[in-house]
Amino acid sequence: MNATYIVTSYVVIDDVLKGIGHVDDSRATISSAEIVTVAVVAAKYFQNHHERALCLLQQTGYLPKLSVSRFNRRLHALQEVLLLIVHVLGELLATGQVFVIDTLPVPVCKRVRADRCRKVQGENYLGYCASKREFYFGWQLHLVCDAADVPVSFDLLPARWDELTLVQALLSPLPEGSVLVAGKGYISDQDQQLSYVHGRVRLVPKQRRNMTGNTVDDAALIRAHRLRIETVNSQLEKMGLQRLHARTNPGFALKVLASLLALTFTNAL
Repeated sequence: MNATYIVTSYVVIDDVLKGIGHVDDSRATISSAEIVTVAVVAAKYFQNHHERALCLLQQTGYLPKLSVSRFNRRLHALQEVLLLIVHVLGELLATGQVFVIDTLPVPVCKRVRADRCRKVQGENYLGYCASKREFYFGWQLHLVCDAADVPVSFDLLPARWDELTLVQALLSPLPEGSVLVAGKGYISDQDQQLSYVHGRVRLVPKQRRNMTGNTVDDAALIRAHRLRIETVNSQLEKMGLQRLHARTNPGFALKVLASLLALTFTNAL
C-alpha cells in the first residue's frame, strides 16, 4: 500500500464532506471520511475486499478498533454521500475538452447460475461482451472519462439494454464545446444531433467498415484518445470490478462507486 495515496485520499474525501455540509454523529469514534477511505483502499489494493482492508489499516495504525459489521452498516448508510463525492470530484478534477465513453461488463454471477441469482433476474440482465466474445449476466457500466482518465459521469444499466439509452444524460455534465470519442455502439445520427443542439457537445463515434467512415481529423482524434478508455477498463478490472462479491444490490453498487472513486484518485492525484 502507498501511504501517500491513503492519506491524500482521506484528506480529499474529508474536504469534500465538509464542503457539502456533511456532519458526523457526535457518538461516532470513526469519521465518515475514514469509512469511505477504507472502501477506497479496499478497491485499490484488495479487489474490493472490505474486511482485509479494514484489518490491515487497523494493524498499521491508521484506524482505531472497529468491527466489520459496524463498518458495513456505516458504509451502507453513506451510499448517497459516496455517490455525491464521485460526482463532485468528477466535476472538479475533469480537464480538457476531449472525453471518451465506453461500456464495461459488470457481471453479477456466472451465466450458469443466473436462474438462482437473487440480486437480479430476467432476460434484461443477460448481455454479450463482443470484445471477449462471451455472454454474461448482470450489469453494464457506462463510463465517461476525460483525457486524464478521470471519471466524469457514469451509470449502471441492465446488460441487455441498448448502449444509447442514457447517452444524453451522460453527456449533460460535459462543458460546452466538448468532443466525446465513442465506439461503434454509440453510432446514432439522432443522438449526435441532440447532443450538439442541447449541450454543444460533439459526439464522434467510430464508424463501421460498411459506412462512409470518419473524416481525417476525427479518425486522428479517435486514434489518439480511444485507447485511453481501454486503459481505464483494465484498471477497473484489476480492482476486481468484474468479480465483485456482494449479497445485496446496494452492496454491489457501493463497491462499484468505491472502484470509481479509487480510479479518480489513481489518475488525478
